[in-house]
Amino acid sequence: MASKSKKKKPGSNTIAQNRRARFDFHIEEKMEAGLALQGWEVKSLREGKGQLTDSYVIFKNGEAWLLGSQIQPLISASTHFVTDPTRTRKLLLHRKEISRLQDATEQKGHTIVALSLYWKQHMVKCEIAIAKGKKMHDKRDTEKQRDWDRQKSRVMRAR
Repeated sequence: MASKSKKKKPGSNTIAQNRRARFDFHIEEKMEAGLALQGWEVKSLREGKGQLTDSYVIFKNGEAWLLGSQIQPLISASTHFVTDPTRTRKLLLHRKEISRLQDATEQKGHTIVALSLYWKQHMVKCEIAIAKGKKMHDKRDTEKQRDWDRQKSRVMRAR
């Protein structure tokens, strides 16, 4: 009897990351949400043309919407569509999750930011987080800690 071989995943499942969010905010709680996308957007994401810098989540009529994300259209796939790379995209969440996120944003200094886009099987998922903004001195402390860790690793490699 022949043994079944598992398919290897080529590379990472990550499409885009918002590295700036980790620098500008204290991440308190992470959550996974689905995205309602159009066909040309999925094709563009397969080519890696997604970007999440300065993206955040707002709530309208009991629904969560992702603002500020960009998906650049492919030239070949978007000839007969009117494409808007920065349109607001609906996040697919349960009612309880939406109400919990809304309650969190009503607290002072809290917001919902998108951290990354990734593939989960054949679907695109967005990792969102409840975050609190950092002050300038917190950002400086983060940079100092990062520099110290780099120096520490150099010294340990030299020995």
